[in-house]
Amino acid sequence: MSAALIVKHFGSKEALFEQVADFSEAAQLLLGAPDEDLGRHAVLTLVNYRRENGLDLLVRVIFAAGGGDERALIREHFRDQVTRAFAARLTGDDAGLRAELITAQLLGLGAVMSIDKTGPSTTADPETIAGLYAPAIQALIH
Repeated sequence: MSAALIVKHFGSKEALFEQVADFSEAAQLLLGAPDEDLGRHAVLTLVNYRRENGLDLLVRVIFAAGGGDERALIREHFRDQVTRAFAARLTGDDAGLRAELITAQLLGLGAVMSIDKTGPSTTADPETIAGLYAPAIQALIH
């Protein structure tokens, strides 16, 4: 990708970075259900978004592992916009830990769908995936 194309589409390299580091849309989409259906909703949202857009809502944070100020900023945005948003919805003990475990499970599902583009998790019916995967997430919500 050329610098001219980046400037034309995003306005600047900094604006492109802000777009990559922003997880607010992902959090809004994933958290868009009442608590009693939140696990199922998050799984269906993740699976359907990937299928409809060819992109995962969360996996890009994995590329922020390691050192560097830019990577730290991406991780910070993820924690603030996704993990802490889940934690704010949770009641009871260990809300922060449970929120991290929820996002870890969602990242894991997104990663496996990104790695094996023809595997069962990528080709199975979204309702089947949600039926199998969402109960573990839902158990962390309550």
